[in-house]
Amino acid sequence: MNIFGIGLPEIIVILILGLLIFGPKRLPQLGKTIGKTLKGIQTASKEFESEINKTLQLNENDD
Repeated sequence: MNIFGIGLPEIIVILILGLLIFGPKRLPQLGKTIGKTLKGIQTASKEFESEINKTLQLNENDD
């Protein structure tokens, strides 16, 4: 298993550190917030790519 270049042992260490630092009550809330942030970044990236493609198509049609 390899997610973002991080293997399973590294993921386990990160989860244990997160549990120790934030505690079991805040960890799910933190995960939810990180998930929403990543989803927002992904959506913004797709919109940006779409706008660039539209601009490139308009420039090709003008030539």
